[in-house]
Amino acid sequence: MTDPTRFDLDERQRAMLAEMGIRVWWPQKQPSPLPEVTAVRSELDAIRPEFGTVRPEPVEGQAASARHQQAQPERGITQPERGAARTAQVQGAVPAEAVPLPPGVDQMDWGTLQATVAQCRACGLCQGRKNTVFGVGDRSAQWMVIGEAPGENEDLQGEPFVGQAGKLLDNMLKAIGLNRAVEGEQDGQAGVYIANTLKCRPPGNRNPEPVELQTCAPYLARQVALVKPKIILAMGRFAVQSLLQTTEPIGKLRGCVHQYEGVPVVVTYHPAYLLRNPADKAKAWADLVLALQTVQQA
Repeated sequence: MTDPTRFDLDERQRAMLAEMGIRVWWPQKQPSPLPEVTAVRSELDAIRPEFGTVRPEPVEGQAASARHQQAQPERGITQPERGAARTAQVQGAVPAEAVPLPPGVDQMDWGTLQATVAQCRACGLCQGRKNTVFGVGDRSAQWMVIGEAPGENEDLQGEPFVGQAGKLLDNMLKAIGLNRAVEGEQDGQAGVYIANTLKCRPPGNRNPEPVELQTCAPYLARQVALVKPKIILAMGRFAVQSLLQTTEPIGKLRGCVHQYEGVPVVVTYHPAYLLRNPADKAKAWADLVLALQTVQQA
């Protein structure tokens, strides 16, 4: 079985890279089957990835101008309806009959935690949701991917990272031997667990409020504790800032290994941001390589 932490690519992984639009150049001398950790960074110099086969989600309502698309935040969102977003801000983040989180979230098992999230009414997001978005994947995986807030498709399906951004994420993960549909290791692929910082969709896909992120934080912390991953890949500004408790932009946090509850964290851009800014896909690939190195050194 293929070790997902190894950087050498087999034919299947090269095919996945080709599907994402990544062109890979290898040096004349092939790397050894089991490269040392210290050799991985030099091998990166031989790779020049260029993603870009998945198209962005269409914007809700009329088409946005190019200038407006560039101004959108990193979250995987469509343009919110202004009236709905303003109404949500006026209503506030806490409903009139808010129910605090029950005690003992940090001791819950998977079943109890998922049922608690499904019934949660601790903030105002419960009023407009269709489904809570708990998480998906291998609950014993070495890798954990954490995104921001659910969008419209996630709210409808109850699963994180669906739609075009989800397809791009799946392609990125498969290129390094990971698959959200795999438990353990199967056919040379390893599992991964995927979750969001928020479990409910903000109305109109507006940005998460600090109180909402704070309210949902114990749920995510318990998921991390249950999975016990060797690496967390944090995708998107709000996921990164929530996990690391910082206001620094992703650009300043990339390239370093951070920590969350004792687990190494590598930060990168949200797939929806990459769909709008394809020039940064090479940076996202470098972030994946850093995550691979980190797991290899663990």
